Amino acid sequence: MIYLDNAGTTKMDANVKNAMLKYFDEEYGNASSLHALGQRAKEELERARADIAKCINAQPNEIYFTSGGSESDNQAIMSLARMGKINNKKHIISTKIEHHAVLHTLQKLEDEGFEVTYLDVQPNGIIKLQDLKKAIRKDTILVAIMYANNEIGTIQPVDQIGKICKQSGVTFFTDAVQAVGHLKVDVQKSKIDMLSMSAHKFHGPKGVGALYVRRGTPIFSLIEGGGQENNRRAGTENLAGIVGMAVALKKAVSEMDKTNAKLVLMRDKLINELTKIPHSILNGDKKNRLSNNVNICFEGIEGESLLLLLSDHDICASSGSACTSGSLDPSHVLLAIGRPHEVAHGSLRLTLSKYNTMAEINKVIKIVPKIVDYLRKMSPVWDELEKGGRKHVI
Repeated sequence: MIYLDNAGTTKMDANVKNAMLKYFDEEYGNASSLHALGQRAKEELERARADIAKCINAQPNEIYFTSGGSESDNQAIMSLARMGKINNKKHIISTKIEHHAVLHTLQKLEDEGFEVTYLDVQPNGIIKLQDLKKAIRKDTILVAIMYANNEIGTIQPVDQIGKICKQSGVTFFTDAVQAVGHLKVDVQKSKIDMLSMSAHKFHGPKGVGALYVRRGTPIFSLIEGGGQENNRRAGTENLAGIVGMAVALKKAVSEMDKTNAKLVLMRDKLINELTKIPHSILNGDKKNRLSNNVNICFEGIEGESLLLLLSDHDICASSGSACTSGSLDPSHVLLAIGRPHEVAHGSLRLTLSKYNTMAEINKVIKIVPKIVDYLRKMSPVWDELEKGGRKHVI
């Protein structure tokens, strides 16, 4: 099997699994308990918190553990919204290409009377900084712009965004689920106030994530109960998962340069070869993108059919975010960068990991063109395009 859906989830690193094992059957204490087993659990919890904080240049007491990226996104946005209500500031700025964990939370706030400005992106998926500057108002409480896009891999100018927000006195939150573990993230350098991350995106376990909150930035609980996470997130901590997350992130950061160098070679070969297919186009910026992301549209086909046929060849891929894979609607990200509906439906996202090989990439390069050609020969739309009944868009 060739696994190329690493933006959806990653294979757990063997070192991570081994590090987690003893917290299931030996050191299984509750970190809130006062007995020796519980206190050892507390020590491991805080050690993991410190390790994760160091990886993004934060302080340990600025890290709050959650169930993953979606919860972290929700808590960050809802916390600032609550503060906005208190201070009569009910304007939020975001973009049209955010993950649905952000977009759906913002839509909920709009129903409650908040006003949200959704910035357009350029054809390469990057915002215009001038648009952000113009959008900031006296009643703006939050700027929520993702670090790197989960579908097209585009990396936003986070340092400049942070600087603009700092100068304007507006809180900057970034969904960094696709960035942490893959890019050198420095919350101090980038002036980030809140940041979300998820362990299963960098070879850690599913069901555990974290929210970074700069000291002094308001944060309120989404989940009520006990006093865990400094009274900011109730519920017994998932110690095994948190330890696994820390091990995974430390390893990802230490191997980052080596891993990215390998991934860029494979990524660029995929892009160069697959865009040779007639009437195909790369989505996102060619260079300012994640090292493991390839997203291409093929005119005249349906992405779902392409995925099913790839699966028949033991190739695991996607057409966009795994969180919306059941939807028949075209990707909101592809529409935002200007792809027409009929083209957006024919997208293929291939996302790599350190476990992939060039031999696998070469196999994919041979198989994808054959499947695209097969699907086009079956398509009445493609027949019409080729016979001149309608014009090619790509």
